[in-house]
Amino acid sequence: MPIPPPRSALPHGVASEASLPAKGFVVLDFGVILHGYCSDMTRTVHVGAASQEERDLYRAVLDAQMAAIAACLPGMPLRDVDAAARDVLKHHKLDKYFTHSTGHGVGLEIHEPPRVAQGQTEVLRPGMVITIEPGIYLAGKFGIRIEDVVAITDSGYELLTSAKKELIEI
Repeated sequence: MPIPPPRSALPHGVASEASLPAKGFVVLDFGVILHGYCSDMTRTVHVGAASQEERDLYRAVLDAQMAAIAACLPGMPLRDVDAAARDVLKHHKLDKYFTHSTGHGVGLEIHEPPRVAQGQTEVLRPGMVITIEPGIYLAGKFGIRIEDVVAITDSGYELLTSAKKELIEI
């Protein structure tokens, strides 16, 4: 029986009864609803010791995410926030593996406007709550995504997700 490809390589997989890999990345995407408002976060962990290549790729995704978060300023076009993440991944020659938007609005629904994506002309305004979630997906190998929720303030942003982002090996 052939071994199925790693589920982390699926940009938006769904829960299944598949066993965790004996070694490799596992993407954990979850959130809660509190008083009618949604949250959303993703962390990628590694089962076993990660190789240097895997560590470097994880770091590239983390750097892309941090660049996009730093671009979350009032008045910033959403396409520029998306570009901040893509530029980092392009520098690492990983942009072709980033196949979805950088983020989305979150509030009463888990996915709501605005989209943090290429071509979006809408600008960030105080009070907006968005996700920043760049990822790379190497078909048949693995994927890595890191997602946080960001609230736009009058002078910048507030990071609403407090979970650590350093690579965790379990």
